[in-house]
Amino acid sequence: MTKPLRDCHVTVVGLGLMGASLCMDLSENNLCREVRGVALRTRVVLDAFFSGAVHLATDDLHTGILGADIVVLATPVRAIVDLLDEIAPLLWPGTLVMDMGSTKSQVCAAMERLPARLQPVGGHPMTGKETSGFTAAEPGLYRGATWVLTPLARTSPDALALAQELATAVGAKPVLMEPARHDRLVASISHLPYLLASALVDAVSQVGADDPAVWKLAAGGFRDTSRVAASNTKMFLDILMTNRQAVLEQLDTLDAHLDEIRRLLTEGDEEALWEKMEGSRGARMAWHERFNQ
Repeated sequence: MTKPLRDCHVTVVGLGLMGASLCMDLSENNLCREVRGVALRTRVVLDAFFSGAVHLATDDLHTGILGADIVVLATPVRAIVDLLDEIAPLLWPGTLVMDMGSTKSQVCAAMERLPARLQPVGGHPMTGKETSGFTAAEPGLYRGATWVLTPLARTSPDALALAQELATAVGAKPVLMEPARHDRLVASISHLPYLLASALVDAVSQVGADDPAVWKLAAGGFRDTSRVAASNTKMFLDILMTNRQAVLEQLDTLDAHLDEIRRLLTEGDEEALWEKMEGSRGARMAWHERFNQ
């Protein structure tokens, strides 16, 4: 039988925004027996320990995961794939291995290669900020957020229940989903907006090169639509390279919509342009209403 969360030793590998925020919730609310944090940089290790975010902090992966009941990998996606191979021989039988990566297909494929004695559950909490690193972490980050869980066919019901318990304990709402479906959906609502924001900043920068006054005029609309362009580049590069096909499909869909808008504007078809924009406005308002229920 799997232990309940309150009796578990939990190790979080990666103490950036997502990993450190999880540690803070677990430790401050006494949700488990022990919280350990693993980070590469000594400064982060010290900050995590002396701030009380973890009970134990180390830059040595082997020390950090020794005897853990739950190991949560909270690094960029391609690092997660590498870490799974590294930690596999070191974990005790029955250890729940989770991740917080933004794409799931490659991670879950790597989880399939874990020894049969380990219990893997992929995951992706649908929350975050454009700022990153330990200093951006905060307790309560997961409160009210959807936490996608992608168990494998081999994952035991007890292990899945423990993963759900962890997500629920920090205020998130666990949702089960297949990896490929998750990747297709987040390509549209997360990865495409990042590329749009990046392209928008480039377009405005090109205008600014000729007339710097554009930056004085930029206000709330530009700020809100370009916000995610400030996200961690390394993290998003990993995301894009591990979800290329789904992202390319979304770019094709976007291109089709932009082409239609360009055509209507070129033709001066005000009525059709109004209908298209009003349809977009209605869809956005309907989502906002559902989101705030």
